[in-house]
Amino acid sequence: MSDIIGFVGISHSPFAALLPPESAEDPGGHFLSDAARVRETVAKLQPDAVVVIGPDHFHGNFYDVMPPFVLGVEEAVGFGDYGSTPGSIPIDSKLSWSMHEGLVAADFDLSLSYSLTIDHGLVQSYEMIAGGLNAPMVPIVVNTAAPPLPSMERCLAFGQTLGEVIRSSSLPRRVLIIGSGGLSHWLPSNDPRDPDVTGEKRTSLIHGRRDVRAFAAAREPKVRAMGGNPSARVNSDWDEWFLAQLEANNPNPIAALGHTGLEDVAGTGGHEIRAWLIGQRASGLPLVWTSYESVPEWVTGMGIGTTFTVASS
Repeated sequence: MSDIIGFVGISHSPFAALLPPESAEDPGGHFLSDAARVRETVAKLQPDAVVVIGPDHFHGNFYDVMPPFVLGVEEAVGFGDYGSTPGSIPIDSKLSWSMHEGLVAADFDLSLSYSLTIDHGLVQSYEMIAGGLNAPMVPIVVNTAAPPLPSMERCLAFGQTLGEVIRSSSLPRRVLIIGSGGLSHWLPSNDPRDPDVTGEKRTSLIHGRRDVRAFAAAREPKVRAMGGNPSARVNSDWDEWFLAQLEANNPNPIAALGHTGLEDVAGTGGHEIRAWLIGQRASGLPLVWTSYESVPEWVTGMGIGTTFTVASS
């Protein structure tokens, strides 16, 4: 039988690599210091496999076909954006197929990928928390960019079933779950239905698979230009409220916000908190340790939460 040894929710940002702090007092320094503490704790937990749940930022999925959930079952290939590791990342294929079998039996029809492209949305958090452990990944990509976004209630149901499926697996695994994304951040729309999304941008969102590298190269300077602004919008009050709900093991008020309500308080990038909802519900445990730093220079409220105690620095 497999055992879920814990859950880590963690924000990601391109600017963790593009604008790294020179000291602990610089923007992002507190976040990275606490992420390193979590990594040390995870190493002591000795996971055999790491289920990583997070978004894709139009490096693997486009609107020629846009699935709400994708499970990687054989190979994961890091895109290498924003300092994340490029190339092949090991997958625990046996665990992944075991999870697929259980999820399908519970009426969750996930898309499958035998060669899944993953970007910093999964890779950065995997590296920060589990890098160097040699624990293979099971990647789950959740669409958080634009429809079809799974509802937050569906994400909670998926998380509940995911936890049950992992625990019922006949494989002897110590499984760590990572939810990568959020917290509040405001990004330009990537919805092809948006009247402001036109021209080359709209074409690339739909047809970017034709030349993924060219699309990424054209977009990256625009992303880089967003960083370094100390006045960028972050909703720290909401971020801390969100963490408090998961400390209370009560995600229902978050789900009750719905799509529009969540976007109003946490921005378009706030939809990434679906990864936290899935992972925390799968663990079945409340957060017992949290860390938070508002980093407008990184365009994001940077949060971490764990279901296990993290030693003091």
